[in-house]
Amino acid sequence: MSILEPESDIAASSETEKENGWQFLFDVLETILLAVVLYFAIDAITGRVRVDGYSMHPTLEDGEFVLVNRLAYLKTPPQRGDIIVFHYPLHPEERYIKRVIGVPGDEVIIEKGRVTVNGVPLEEPYIAASPRYSGVWAVPENALFVLGDNRNDSADSHTWGFVPMENVIGKAVLIYWPPQQWSFVYHAAVQSAAP
Repeated sequence: MSILEPESDIAASSETEKENGWQFLFDVLETILLAVVLYFAIDAITGRVRVDGYSMHPTLEDGEFVLVNRLAYLKTPPQRGDIIVFHYPLHPEERYIKRVIGVPGDEVIIEKGRVTVNGVPLEEPYIAASPRYSGVWAVPENALFVLGDNRNDSADSHTWGFVPMENVIGKAVLIYWPPQQWSFVYHAAVQSAAP
C-alpha cells in the first residue's frame, strides 16, 4: 500500500525548489559582484610590485612581493628615506623601487664612500656597502633623487637621472610574500638636511 501526496503538496514542493534555486543563483551573483567591487576598490588604493634583482638588498630581496600605498603622497610629497615605487623615466612601462635620497632643491654629493645632502652626511645603516662612485647632483623642482640600498649594484639616479614626481606610484609599506619574510618596509628617518 502506498501513500500518495496530495497534488497541492507536490506543487508547493516544486515552487520551493524553484525559489531556492533562484535564491542560490542570486547569492552567487551577489558574491561575485561584491568580490569584483572589493578588488577594484583595493586596487585603487594599493598596488603590488615584485622585487626583481638585488638593487635594494639588504632591505628588500629578489622575488619578494611588496604592497604599495597609492594614496601616501596625496597630501604630502615623498620624504628623504621613503622607499617608493615609480615608473622608470626611460621606460615608463617598467616599475622600479628605490629609496628617496634627495627632494627638490637638495644638493646630493657622493664622494669617498659617503652620501651628503645639503652638506649633511647621511647615516645609512640600511645600505649593503658604501658607494664606490662619486658625483654631484642638484635636484630640480618636481623631481626626486633615488638610490638603491645596494649602492654598487643599482641602476638609479646616479646613472640615469631624476624621477619626475608624476612618475611616483606610491610608498612601499609591506613585504607580503613569501610568508616567512612578512614584515613592514623599513623607511629610514633621514635627518633633516634643509637646502
